[in-house]
Amino acid sequence: AAAAASGGSRADNGYGGQQARRRKGPGALATGYLVIYNVVMTAGWLVIAVGLVRAYLAKGSYHSLYYSIEKPLKFFQTGALLEKYLLIAKYLPGIVPSSVVLTAFQVMSRVFLTWAVTHSVKEVQTEDSVLLFVVAWTITEIIRYSFYTFSLLNHLPYLIKWARYTLFIVLYPMGVSGELLTIYAALPFVRQSGLYSISLPNKYNFSFDYYTFLILVMISYIPIFPQLYFHMLHQRRKVLSHTEEHKKSE
Repeated sequence: AAAAASGGSRADNGYGGQQARRRKGPGALATGYLVIYNVVMTAGWLVIAVGLVRAYLAKGSYHSLYYSIEKPLKFFQTGALLEKYLLIAKYLPGIVPSSVVLTAFQVMSRVFLTWAVTHSVKEVQTEDSVLLFVVAWTITEIIRYSFYTFSLLNHLPYLIKWARYTLFIVLYPMGVSGELLTIYAALPFVRQSGLYSISLPNKYNFSFDYYTFLILVMISYIPIFPQLYFHMLHQRRKVLSHTEEHKKSE
């Protein structure tokens, strides 16, 4: 996941960097709130991870595990909207040197996939592609929220920093693949049912084809995904190399 990357110790812990030195970060009250928020979100995604493992052990199969974590997934993934409002609207410009547009796209695309695709098109909930993005999201979010929590407390273990800037190399393409395959699987059902589509004539003189909209959403991944991915690769080189240099200088 490419949102909110930064550089070493306080300056590269996800809530610092050059922009933090130019602008004030969150105050004590906001920091306290963000610590609590990130702890809760870490715990929530751990609940999802445990739910997946327990369901797999009980069923002996990875098929249709979505139903075992559907409710917490919807709750905690939607909860990211609150986080992004606070960070993007209030704190992000001063403490997290990443693109607001790219960050917003990433969050909204996940919430959109959770509700407007997986929830709305029941037929895709048994697709293996759903498990693909759920597993990728779960691991990513556990690492990310742990990263934010320890960063705010100024005590970031190297292992978490390394995981934050390394595991995305596999997890991000894995998640995007699952998302795209799930949208693709939903297309025939959306076309057949006319889900969320508005046809003419109507009193608003407006039409909307949800099937076409989903295709456009898939196309939008083409320019956005490389930007997010290469941004993280750049951040990885900067952050981890800075950390190694810091260790050598001690």
